[in-house]
Amino acid sequence: MTCTIDSTHDPNLRSWVNSANQADTDFPIQNLPFGVFQERGRSETPHIGVAIGDQILDLVACQKLGLLEELPEALKAACCASTLNSLMALGKTASLRLRHHLSQLLRVGQAPDSRILVSMSDAQLLLPATIGDYTDFYASIFHATTVGKLFRPDNPLLPNYKYVPIAYHGRASSIVPTGTSIKRPYGQQKQANSSTPTFAPSQMLDYELEVGCFVGRGNELGDTISIDQAEDHLFGLCLVNDWSARDIQAWEYQPLGPFLSKSFATTISPWIVTMEALAPFRGSAFARSVDDPPILPYLTSSTNQSTGGIQIRLEVMLSSARMRQEKIAPLRLSQSKFQHMYWTAAQMLTHHASNGCNLRPGDLFASGTVSGNEAGTQGCLLELTQRGAQPIVLPSGEMRSFLVEGDEVTLQGYCEEEGYIKIGMGKCQGIVAGT
Repeated sequence: MTCTIDSTHDPNLRSWVNSANQADTDFPIQNLPFGVFQERGRSETPHIGVAIGDQILDLVACQKLGLLEELPEALKAACCASTLNSLMALGKTASLRLRHHLSQLLRVGQAPDSRILVSMSDAQLLLPATIGDYTDFYASIFHATTVGKLFRPDNPLLPNYKYVPIAYHGRASSIVPTGTSIKRPYGQQKQANSSTPTFAPSQMLDYELEVGCFVGRGNELGDTISIDQAEDHLFGLCLVNDWSARDIQAWEYQPLGPFLSKSFATTISPWIVTMEALAPFRGSAFARSVDDPPILPYLTSSTNQSTGGIQIRLEVMLSSARMRQEKIAPLRLSQSKFQHMYWTAAQMLTHHASNGCNLRPGDLFASGTVSGNEAGTQGCLLELTQRGAQPIVLPSGEMRSFLVEGDEVTLQGYCEEEGYIKIGMGKCQGIVAGT
């Protein structure tokens, strides 16, 4: 079910790309995440690349120079596509073989070749895949409980939460790559002291810190995916900011859940860290209370319980326009851990397909806000400011209940484990623009 640790995770491996050997890089040779890029100022079709230090390994250039000749024809063709969907569709055997091939190509001992590298500073990072469908879960029991208390103090957690991974179907067309400006949305809102709603720009714009899971090999319509096979259908993970308009959400969400309060924009990080790269950073699933109900059999697996957790440390940084003008460093708003989610990625995928719903290569599902139960671990302003009642003071002296124009939100994530090289997920950034 889960990927195994092998020679590509050897902490002693070094790359001939010098920047990949620096201690602070997100992209050492042990990581090798996939993305799609286009060189700035050129109109060529986008290429698939692999992040290595501050460089991008261009797989199209590798193919032209005959460096992928050992690979099967289907895998070579997938490496030369303009999105990752074809590579995702080939499944685990192909992605593992490619990982080993690229690890050999980039390690010390191979002849350095600058023709296959593009500096990240010269590249525009694009969406890594054509995302056919997007689903957003609600997998943090701490987030669900804290938010529930704001709206239902006497009954914060609804009775189905501990039985079913809750989710809603999001909007794939408004998923944007990191660095895209976010336009403040208009929508219907109803103030507590008003009898009727108004249509106006949202005044309660928020971010949500989430982890995204890209589907690899899909399933046919009508087929299900067992919990022990679920990770065979996962290609890798990225960071997700599910921008949210809380005032629009509060008015529209009953009885069918979020709609226009979420569909205006979702930002993802550009690099997909594969499940193979994450092998050293696996751990047990969330430890449920002994008073919690048993998990239904289709979501139960001893393997998932012992290794279904993924040890990703996450953080949110905020920088206002004034802070950048005064050269004040971004403020870290929170830190949390992905392993604290009530439902694992495998359980979310299995539940998604449990009614015969077909998942396709490149489909994206996100975890929902990753929050802990301690101060400073909340993954959105709704929780951190108690729906605006307790504003945050920025280093510039400004106050924030929710986001204002010019605010830049940056999500970051990394994995570390004793005996292995730390790997990162890159950055997921967005700046709030006007209406």
